[in-house]
Amino acid sequence: MSETDFDFDHLPERRGTGSIKWERFPGTIPYWVADMDFPSPDCVIQALHRRVDHGVFGYAHAHEGLVEAILSYLTRTHQVNVEADSLFHLSGMVPALSLACRAFAEPGDEVMISSPVYYPFFKVAADAGAALIDVPHVRDEVTWRFDWGAMESAVTPRTRVLILCNPQNPLGRVFSPDEILRLARFCEEHDLVLVADEIHCDLILEPGEEHFSALRLPDSLRERTITLMAPSKTYNIAGLGYSFAVVENPELRARFSGARGCTLPEINALAMFAAEAAYRDGEPWRRDLIAYLRKNRDALATFVREEMPMLGIHEHAATYLYWIDASALGTSHPCQFFVREAGIYLTDCAPFGDPQHVRFNFGCPRAHMQRGLEAMRAAVTRTALSTST
Repeated sequence: MSETDFDFDHLPERRGTGSIKWERFPGTIPYWVADMDFPSPDCVIQALHRRVDHGVFGYAHAHEGLVEAILSYLTRTHQVNVEADSLFHLSGMVPALSLACRAFAEPGDEVMISSPVYYPFFKVAADAGAALIDVPHVRDEVTWRFDWGAMESAVTPRTRVLILCNPQNPLGRVFSPDEILRLARFCEEHDLVLVADEIHCDLILEPGEEHFSALRLPDSLRERTITLMAPSKTYNIAGLGYSFAVVENPELRARFSGARGCTLPEINALAMFAAEAAYRDGEPWRRDLIAYLRKNRDALATFVREEMPMLGIHEHAATYLYWIDASALGTSHPCQFFVREAGIYLTDCAPFGDPQHVRFNFGCPRAHMQRGLEAMRAAVTRTALSTST
């Protein structure tokens, strides 16, 4: 067993299982897409077995047990009480982002984001025929922050939606209550709908850090907020396709629901039972996962700083996806550099808004992570030697 009550040290064989992560780029070792190399908790697997044993897989809706588990989770974890009618069940987070843009923006309107950020953020505005306003995060001597002045300069009377990623992917930043409150007030001042993507909110690694959900905003600010959550990243069930929105304002909820049309698929009949089990019984597994990921994060940061100082890293408070600056390599395509020179596949961050960075997925057994880091070190060392001669 590992240092936790659950065994996170075993690497399952994933090739031959239809895994995008392991099969899309043959000949490489994958450390890219947000998909952990850990089996889901036993409570989820057992819930799926029970549902499969029933043998009938017709159209499904959110059953009472799922709703109760989500409401209990929101109260227990985020200290908020919401009504069941405020829940909107969806087949995934990206469709939810697209739906929000189509609900609250029209052709000629604008959607604001802050990069670098998860790449679909750059695309969903177009689903509504809206223009994109990207106000990049800025780095000070401490951390990444919103560029408040640039946001004030960029917003226009046609701006309708602001999409927030918190915890921030790929920066690993957990925004403070003061920052979220200021962002919500910015939306109030400019009459924007705040769409908060909080899919990584249960993956806070830094002791003392706490996720401040948009659901905890004052009532008047929550009235213009769509909060998106999912168990998928935390419990490694992204392939089942389930997320949910909390929309407490009835007018916003009607517009959000009305924009659905015929574009969103039905929710997988198994996905909702997996989600129920994760939220109801998965917390012991999640706590041990966080402890394991924290040690992975620390080991990765130490290795990069000591063994590959030409690569740049910064503090990382959340997610199992580390943002690494590869600009010193002097290549326009660092992802392909590591494919060619190290035989590993990292996330290409050009679609995230920064082509000089890569993203390393350390949601895997520590020995497997170490294998990838050592391959990177060999590649970086060869490059440094060839540059110096």
